Amino acid sequence: MPASASRSDLAGILWMLATGLCFVAVNGTVRWLGVALPAAEGAFIRFAFGLIFLIPVLVPALRQGFSPRIWRLLILRGGLHVLAVVLWFYAMARITVAEVTAIGFLNPIVVTLGAALLMGERISWRRALAILVALTGAMIVLRPGIRELQAGHLAQLGAALAFGSSYLVAKRLSEALPATVVVAMMSLTVCIGLAPLAALNWVPPNLEQCAVLAGTALFATAGHYAMTRAFASAPLTVTQPVVLLQLLWAALLGALVFGEPVDIWVMLGGAIMIGAICYITLREARLRRRAAPGPHVLTRGRNSS
Repeated sequence: MPASASRSDLAGILWMLATGLCFVAVNGTVRWLGVALPAAEGAFIRFAFGLIFLIPVLVPALRQGFSPRIWRLLILRGGLHVLAVVLWFYAMARITVAEVTAIGFLNPIVVTLGAALLMGERISWRRALAILVALTGAMIVLRPGIRELQAGHLAQLGAALAFGSSYLVAKRLSEALPATVVVAMMSLTVCIGLAPLAALNWVPPNLEQCAVLAGTALFATAGHYAMTRAFASAPLTVTQPVVLLQLLWAALLGALVFGEPVDIWVMLGGAIMIGAICYITLREARLRRRAAPGPHVLTRGRNSS
């Protein structure tokens, strides 16, 4: 039994390592493109390639159709994600990979605050303290007043806010639709939303740029798959701390491939943010386990039905 659990935990750690490497590869491919393509165009091509992987899920979902309320939520999420990915592509071409990665850790903080403000979820004093710690980490990364904030920093902050808002809408959608359908419809609506923006300033991409963006889509899809396998293999207490390594991979990628300096303050602030996020995630998982009915309750319920 312990050996089986150990193997399962190891599998979860390895899957989460693969998740981090895939997402850093996504950042790296977009960073490699730089400003060669406009942000909206690069994002459009990336999502168009990603849509190919989701056709088996997308076609049956569209045939079945959705209620007007679900369509409104799908369109809202698509609009928020369009804004987020354009800002993210813009930031990725202008600031370091490590900075983009570290600021991106604000996404779950935005989700936590939004769930409290918009969905009435309660924030305990421990979660509130963890959020303050994460925001302190963000201030260490950005260091406003100590250094000049560039347009890329502001764009990535906007992207974190828009991504977090998009995930809040996704949380509502997940109550009515399977996760695969939510992802597939997000890709479709984002493609449609990005198309006119890309057309406004279209620069014909070469074959190499298309191949890189196809790789971006492939790494993103693989990353989400690996994350799902990690969560299925091991508890969050095992897999979540591995997220810390994502910032290290990003810094190494920036330094070794793109010649970016390693900023110790970005690493420190990012580590503080990840620590706070890990605490929030693990505590919520623990609370859900406590709230779940025990086996005797489930058995009694089955016998009475």
